[in-house]
Amino acid sequence: MTDGTDRPHGPQPDPAPGSGGGYGYPPGRIPGGYGYPQPGEPAPGAASNPYQPEPVPGGPAGGQGGFGPPQAQPPLAAEPLAPAPEPFSAAAQPDWQAMADRTEAQQRKRRLLTIGIGTLVVALVAGGAAFFVLHGSDDPGKKPVTASSGSPGPSGTAESPDPKTPEDDSPTVPGEPNLLRDRSGKMGIALGPGASLGELAKRTEVRFKGAADSYAQGAEAAVDVSKSFTVSTRAYNVAETGSRMAVSQGDGDSYSFELGFEVVNGKKAWVFRVQTGDKGQAATAQQVVVDNVDTTRTWALLTGTYDAEKKTIALWVDDKQAGQAQVSGIWAGPGPLQLGRARHHGIWSAAWDGPLDHIRIFDRALGQEQITGLKNNKPDKKTRPTHSWLI
Repeated sequence: MTDGTDRPHGPQPDPAPGSGGGYGYPPGRIPGGYGYPQPGEPAPGAASNPYQPEPVPGGPAGGQGGFGPPQAQPPLAAEPLAPAPEPFSAAAQPDWQAMADRTEAQQRKRRLLTIGIGTLVVALVAGGAAFFVLHGSDDPGKKPVTASSGSPGPSGTAESPDPKTPEDDSPTVPGEPNLLRDRSGKMGIALGPGASLGELAKRTEVRFKGAADSYAQGAEAAVDVSKSFTVSTRAYNVAETGSRMAVSQGDGDSYSFELGFEVVNGKKAWVFRVQTGDKGQAATAQQVVVDNVDTTRTWALLTGTYDAEKKTIALWVDDKQAGQAQVSGIWAGPGPLQLGRARHHGIWSAAWDGPLDHIRIFDRALGQEQITGLKNNKPDKKTRPTHSWLI
């Protein structure tokens, strides 16, 4: 007899010893809870456990330990099995020694690369310095090389720029390659057809070849000869004979002043000469001459001064005064500043042969200390030039 669940009901005898009760418990001895009845208590309305097999009729007398035929079980959803972890072994461990060796090798390569680059840089710098030493000297016979920033003074050291003005080492006016730039004023000097610029390692020079078309001319007069003034240039003379003027001013019949080289009484000499008469006659010219120094194929800082109060002119070679002369005054001839030539008897002559640089004009007569400063490239900060070119 069943209760609709295909399970006999009514009092059941205790199972025989050794009969199965399911899940390891003997029938009738399954503890309560989890939906199971207490021993001897029916489970009213309780649904049969689909996973618990029914007792087999004809099993042990009066017992529930028997099982009926197997019942169909609801299918279970297949769940993927997690892959079994690989067994831990020494082979699965990283090769720490190999990794350390590779790291050390990479570090060693980086160190060698850094050392190699540093060595190359040092070699390039040393090579560049040697090149400039060999090719960037003051000898005009040397092959010119590209100019670099900073222009050396007569002592060969770089001149410090004025901190109040932007640094600009261009020797010419931007866009005007044949117009020398005035670094202290606003007057450019135009190069003649036979003049050219020479670029050396640390400076630029203007070169003249001793011909009529080899000159440079300013736009106007740069010196007021009725007042005190100083004119200075660094000069390299190639000529052995004749009259060769590095800087002059004047036009018409004559010059107002001229500074350069000349053979005087059969001797090669540096000369600073001024004209006191309006006709440019030798009788009205006054000069200071120095003939006891080298004048050919050697650089010299030539400086001529005029003291309007004392009415004296003086010539300085480097920073040594060669002498002075008394004058009545200087004729203010018409015409602009000239480089590489001078006006004599209404014609241009005295063509300079060689290079010039560090050309300066001052509106006062400089003294010993100031001229020494020019030679050593430490000009007096309180005495600024009114015009300057190629410095």
